[in-house]
Amino acid sequence: MRIFLTVLLLVDMAAVVVVMLVGAIGIVNINRDPKTSNRLMRWRVMLQAVAIGLVGLLMLTGRS
Repeated sequence: MRIFLTVLLLVDMAAVVVVMLVGAIGIVNINRDPKTSNRLMRWRVMLQAVAIGLVGLLMLTGRS
């Protein structure tokens, strides 16, 4: 179970990095849509919340 949660956490962390990079690239773009920036921000916050939840689950499953 811990291995599965760890893999999920790594995938989630990679997704957070990708969303942050896409958002940063979008800031450089002059013709960007503000709705896209807001959507990326919401995705980043949700993905970070999932990561915090997974870390909590990993801490709970760590007890032997």
